[in-house]
Amino acid sequence: MKDVELRFDRIFEKVINQRLTMQKEGAKESNDFLTFLLRSIDEGGDGKTPLTMTHLKAMLLDMVVGSTDTSATTIEFAMAEIMNKPVVLQKALKELDVVVGKDSIVQESHIHKLPYLDAVMKETLRLHPALPVLIPHCPSETCTVGGYTIPKGSRIFVNVWDIHRDSSNWKNPLEFNPERFLNGKYDYTGSDFNYFPFGSGKRICPGIATAERLVMHLLASLLHSFDWKLPQGETKLDVSEKFGLVMKKKVPMVAIPTPRLLDSELYQ
Repeated sequence: MKDVELRFDRIFEKVINQRLTMQKEGAKESNDFLTFLLRSIDEGGDGKTPLTMTHLKAMLLDMVVGSTDTSATTIEFAMAEIMNKPVVLQKALKELDVVVGKDSIVQESHIHKLPYLDAVMKETLRLHPALPVLIPHCPSETCTVGGYTIPKGSRIFVNVWDIHRDSSNWKNPLEFNPERFLNGKYDYTGSDFNYFPFGSGKRICPGIATAERLVMHLLASLLHSFDWKLPQGETKLDVSEKFGLVMKKKVPMVAIPTPRLLDSELYQ
């Protein structure tokens, strides 16, 4: 673990130094997370807790590590659910072929033009939220919620997995049905407390935009670039879950890809 920590530290140090050099040379600033953090250091943070370079590296590490495992498990669940629903698969492929075409690969610019695939991702995060009980919270003062007294300093876990399967809020909650997200009713803000895979409020996940683009891009690329088949003798993929801090598939997904694009050079 110490070696991994040192390796990450060297990587972040290099990236930060490159960005600082670009700023000194008058290069145009990128309006991204790293720029915001460097600007916060220059401005002295909030004036109470100075933001140091060590803090900056820690936040970058949170962004990288926090999005890696969660994104991978979300993509795996999405692929399994899609392959178990041929109608969903065909709708996703039709959208990709219209927007991207079989003579090209998926680009980031295509992502916002794929509403059906976006609904697939949202439905995957409803049924299989990467963090089933979210990140622990701790009230700074004793409070009452729904008639229950929660003492100051308590460790609070929110069972979003169960909330996302509540039949009083969701029709046929155990069914994988992306259509329920095509009306634009739900987003990732969690403001209605019926759907909030990334949490809600001031402690909502800061990497939502990164995770959304990463999952969408990889999922779209996997579906668009390859035809997928189940191993011989299998008719359905197991989507049962293995609970933990990050929820994973109990049985790892196994599927067989074959190229579906017209130009083999696109796979180089």
